[in-house]
Formats: sequence, C-alpha cells, structure tokens
Amino acid sequence: MNQLFSIFVFYRPFVFWSFGFNIVFSFLKYNIIPILIAKLFLVVFIWTWFFMDVANSKQKLIFHKNLGISSFKLFALSFIIDLFLSIPFLLILKEFI
Repeated sequence: MNQLFSIFVFYRPFVFWSFGFNIVFSFLKYNIIPILIAKLFLVVFIWTWFFMDVANSKQKLIFHKNLGISSFKLFALSFIIDLFLSIPFLLILKEFI
C-alpha cells in the first residue's frame, strides 16, 4: 500500500500536464490512440532524461528506492495510472468537442 501511495505522490505533479496535453491534442482533433502513444513516448523520454541527469535523479528517487520500487516500475505504473485517468477524460471530452 505504501508503494502505491508513493507512486501517486510521484505522479501528482504530472496530472495537470497530462490533462493539459489531453485538452490540447483533443482540440487539435487527434484520436485517443495517437494521444496515448504520444504520451507513452513522453514517459519514455522523461524516464531517459532522469537517467541522463544521474545526480538529481538519485536524490529524487531515493524515497521510492527505499520502498523497493525500481525506476522502471515507478514510471510504468505512473503511465498506467495516467491511462486510467486519461481514457475516461478523453472520451468525455470527445463528446463535447
């Protein structure tokens, strides 16, 4: 349970960026699947950026590592949480656009 809570804490700053990304690409008339694929590429980019900036990433992810969460698991579960939040939001948003 602590692991899931810490993943939510890690994902919390990205929620507003994710919804903003959803809104912008929905207004540009993209379908749901290309939006989710673009978000997957962004998650992979952010994950590699964390590894390129090794000094900062070790300090930022030390809390998660102490709970036994690898960085891959952290980013993968954050993406899955984002999918569970984005898909209903995009479906509702598509009805109004």
